[in-house]
Amino acid sequence: MTTPDTEQRGTPPRIRTRFAPSPTGFIHLGNIRSAIYPWAFARAQGGDFILRIEDTDQERSTQAAVDVILQGMAWLGLDFDEGPYYQMQRMARYQAVLAQMLERGLAYPCYMSVADLDALRERQQANKEKPRYDGTWRPEPGKALPPIPEGVQPVLRFKNPQGGVVAWDDKVKGRIEIANAELDDLVLARPAPASQAGEEGAAGEEGEAASGRIGVPTYNFCVVVDDIDMRITHVIRGDDHINNTPRQINILRALGHQPPVYAHLPTVLNEQGEKMSKRNGAKPVTQYRDEGYLPDALLNYLARLGWSHGDDEIFSRQQFLQWFDLEHLGRSAAQFDEAKLRWVNAQHLKALPEAELAPLVAEQLARRGLQADERLPTICALFKDRCDTTVALADWAALFYRDAEVPAAALAEHGVAAQRPALAALAQALAQCEWSRPGIAAALKAVLAAQGLKMPQLAVPVRVLLMGTPNTPSLDAVLALQPREKVLRALQRA
Repeated sequence: MTTPDTEQRGTPPRIRTRFAPSPTGFIHLGNIRSAIYPWAFARAQGGDFILRIEDTDQERSTQAAVDVILQGMAWLGLDFDEGPYYQMQRMARYQAVLAQMLERGLAYPCYMSVADLDALRERQQANKEKPRYDGTWRPEPGKALPPIPEGVQPVLRFKNPQGGVVAWDDKVKGRIEIANAELDDLVLARPAPASQAGEEGAAGEEGEAASGRIGVPTYNFCVVVDDIDMRITHVIRGDDHINNTPRQINILRALGHQPPVYAHLPTVLNEQGEKMSKRNGAKPVTQYRDEGYLPDALLNYLARLGWSHGDDEIFSRQQFLQWFDLEHLGRSAAQFDEAKLRWVNAQHLKALPEAELAPLVAEQLARRGLQADERLPTICALFKDRCDTTVALADWAALFYRDAEVPAAALAEHGVAAQRPALAALAQALAQCEWSRPGIAAALKAVLAAQGLKMPQLAVPVRVLLMGTPNTPSLDAVLALQPREKVLRALQRA
């Protein structure tokens, strides 16, 4: 594993943040927002951003979910300095630390069976007590432990402090204090499956860590070891982890380390006011890419979904990194609004130079089997103010790369039949004029004068015949971007 260089004594530690998703479902906007803030903080402070994949839930973790994490971060430009690290590749390290904790008396084996634990909880609930482990197997001076039962594989528990409080100054929530009396002795490792224990024992490695007796480490323990080894200085994550924080702080301190700075972000709600989740219809981040959103627009929107810089609604990536700090993170849950996202995307789309926009629209055209050409940047410039996604822009651009399908009802509705003489005269004029915007404009003007018509009377039928819609930008600009033969072929339909 790559580790940071040792900091010089007397200098502040280098800022190091992390994003640690679990690949048990496709990452959605609520998840990815928890990556944007630690990434931005590391970049703003000249620090390091680490990606860690917490894949210890092997039954639910999938490679497809990992791929969406990596693709989504790459698309959004959330570059990481180290990683991705995978917890399942660090099991030997976790078990080595567990062995040290056993030796130092910081952890102990607990032989209480699942049935006994369930019975204990039932008694506590009947007595209206908080369900918690009662410390039966916790070793104390002068305490006689029960005889070890046969056939019960122990869990390893952390010897949590029994007095005082664990407290931290959260960058979002403020001061938080939890009495240690409210915390029971956390399970650090569960028994390894028999097959895994046998394989580990056959490996011939030394110590309990390799014998299988220590078992499989749990989430809260792995997080602590990872944050120590990766020298994380700031943990910026969702507030659903607040209940884990006091336990993690106590383990950190028991191992001789000071806890990082914590910032627990409020939940992102969906449009129905429920917690955003895949179960509640949240889409994978990569779907927004496919639906024509710009990465900087999504970054802008998500950044404002829990952080602010005055009244600024639209800002660039560079401005965001220049402005971002932890002091202006919001304390209230933020609600996702797709209409607002589309508006933000429209603002970024309008501001994006055509040279950068055209390749994105070309990708959308390619999905429709259409090949873009050198006209596309000009087409984008002509239509981008009308669009809020690259998909909508590609809808317009596609009309320049294939013939429009125009229902007979649309021809009748927009007066095509009534203007047949004028359309025939226009076709004759366009066949002879210089094929440029000024040349086409002159031909249009001449036909209007000769036929005694106003521009809408002629322009609307032409638009419908050529583009399938009565509404487009300036007609001469649209015609100039189409091949002359295609325009004449469309006019012949009249």
